[in-house]
Amino acid sequence: MACRISELVVDCHDPERLAAFWCEVLGFEVIERKDGWVEIGPPGTGFGGLQPTLIFEPVPEPKRGKLRLHIDVNPTDRDQEAELERLLKLGAVPADVGQTGEESWHVLADPEGNEFCLLRRRL
Repeated sequence: MACRISELVVDCHDPERLAAFWCEVLGFEVIERKDGWVEIGPPGTGFGGLQPTLIFEPVPEPKRGKLRLHIDVNPTDRDQEAELERLLKLGAVPADVGQTGEESWHVLADPEGNEFCLLRRRL
């Protein structure tokens, strides 16, 4: 038996704000709040389902530089350009991590500057 990713922890200043943003992005819901952190996951599934949950944990120090690990997302019910427009309206912003402009994905940052990529392929 191998391991699988059950949750991803994101250090941040405002767990409630990031949880709300990522709930909108992923169609997740808050499944737990405790000691300042917020955990979100798929509706009706929560922890232990096929998709990992996300935990937003408060930390005092600021983000420094490009993340060494980032999240990739794919549109599920629209094309990449329509999803890009939706994500920008939710508060994502374009981010420059050294891409050439020839990539098939868009690099964005969430409201606290954490980079993530919007891929082309629909799931």
